[in-house]
Amino acid sequence: MPTPTILIVDDTPTNVDLLECILSAEGFRTLTAVDGPSARAIARAAQPDLILLDVMMPEENGFETCAILKSDPVTADIPVIFLSAMDSPKDRVRGLHAGAVDYVCKPIYRDEVLARVRIHLRIREANRLLMQQLRESFQHLTDVQRSMLVRPADCPDASFAVFYQPLEGASGDFYDVVSMDPDVTGYFVADISGHGVGAGFFTPALKALLRQQAGPLFSVEGTMRDIDAVMHHVLSEEQYLTACYARLNRHTHRLSIVNAGHPPAILLRATGEVERVDAESDPLGVFPGAVLQRHDMTVRPGDRLFLYTDGIVESSPGAPRRAGIERLMAAAEGHRAAPLEQALSRMVTDLCPAGITLQDDLLLLGMEVKS
Repeated sequence: MPTPTILIVDDTPTNVDLLECILSAEGFRTLTAVDGPSARAIARAAQPDLILLDVMMPEENGFETCAILKSDPVTADIPVIFLSAMDSPKDRVRGLHAGAVDYVCKPIYRDEVLARVRIHLRIREANRLLMQQLRESFQHLTDVQRSMLVRPADCPDASFAVFYQPLEGASGDFYDVVSMDPDVTGYFVADISGHGVGAGFFTPALKALLRQQAGPLFSVEGTMRDIDAVMHHVLSEEQYLTACYARLNRHTHRLSIVNAGHPPAILLRATGEVERVDAESDPLGVFPGAVLQRHDMTVRPGDRLFLYTDGIVESSPGAPRRAGIERLMAAAEGHRAAPLEQALSRMVTDLCPAGITLQDDLLLLGMEVKS
């Protein structure tokens, strides 16, 4: 750990000299300021590891200085210890409410000051290391989750494209594309309630479960029923899973869809007609034995299917989901002449224009039926 730097803020020179002497003798680096405004400027520029702050100072008292330091993101994390002759309980409480980590009453005692300084520096270093570990763990989870997501180049026979933008590093939105044989492919999109790390932890297990249950031995609804049975025991009472699973058989031109509490799939016919495929069923993981209904339809080369999560159709604050779905349908029809990947990008731009504040993950998967 580098030598800690401590900023001493006091308008009395003898107090500053005494503190400098005590701290320097123990190997600490020191900076000094005689008032609040200069202390704040030094703190922003030098980023000291700790601030020793007097209360009674001209222009701006220590309580005010501390409050401003804590309101500034650049200096908010620097611990502040008050050193003051004002020793009433009311003053100490006021100092802590201003954001200080400790309050030491004058006169200054060497051993007490050093003990307080060291313990708060150790706490800050422990917090720094903890946050570093959490960031590394979070990044690892994000990397693992992204590495699990299949890319269009990985299975060209599936003829799909995807737009995926998590609100945070790790996402509760998940998709997968499973090729069962050259003529049969499954397309799966899911949203675990919530987003970020908590929801992201479930996606590796969900992918493994889907791959295990998505083969030709299982019907579309059978795959979803098995996922529901597992999720019912894995998810907490506050969590649930919405999902849409579509299976395309190119040989028979049949598309089968089960929608478990998820926004409706959108089918864009090659002739230009747009259909919403509701096929609504219960969300997964909520009830013991979800009621699942399958919707079958015939498709032709050039037809496109779009699966998505609710962030796509709820990006406009206050707008109902129904309006968002209608906008998505219009965007699909409006960009049907573009190649699939370009069409997806343009559809997302239509629904989530630049400058809008996103409230959820964005996931839009498109598939085109090939001859």
